Amino acid sequence: MQKSSAKQVRSSEIELKDRLVSIQRVTKVTKGGRTFSFSAIVVVGNENGVVGYGLGKANEVADAISKGIDDAKKNLIKVPIRKGTIPHEMTAKFGGSHVFMKPAAHGTGVIAGGAMRAVLESVGVKDVLAKSKGSSNPHNVVKATIKALEQLRDPRSIANLRGISLDKVFNG
Repeated sequence: MQKSSAKQVRSSEIELKDRLVSIQRVTKVTKGGRTFSFSAIVVVGNENGVVGYGLGKANEVADAISKGIDDAKKNLIKVPIRKGTIPHEMTAKFGGSHVFMKPAAHGTGVIAGGAMRAVLESVGVKDVLAKSKGSSNPHNVVKATIKALEQLRDPRSIANLRGISLDKVFNG
């Protein structure tokens, strides 16, 4: 697989907002009975092209969420956003989840399902048409969405790669 144009970002440099995507109560059966703990998947972003996700597990809900936020801050990526939408169509797959994203005109809004919506709003996309197919497991949907966003390329990088002017990318 080729190296994507998305690059790692340091969390100390930017103001991040967190969104809780999903929380599950998980049970471990022991000889003394059932032991409950919590698993939380969290998405963080600065709503200006930076996003990351994390998974936190703990015996209390608040601890699981804070662990998820800390994990998400370690996995930040930079995403090219053009005029409030994504630069081009993208599909991605993770596990059983398939996601499809398409740029939309200004004023359309974020047309996406729950887990995808959290990621797209955190990254700062204002207008996009998105569809989640296959498994609706929030963990896999979030990972597939992040994978699709990682593979996005901005017009300037495509022009440099091809060795042509920026105008030719749009008109050629």
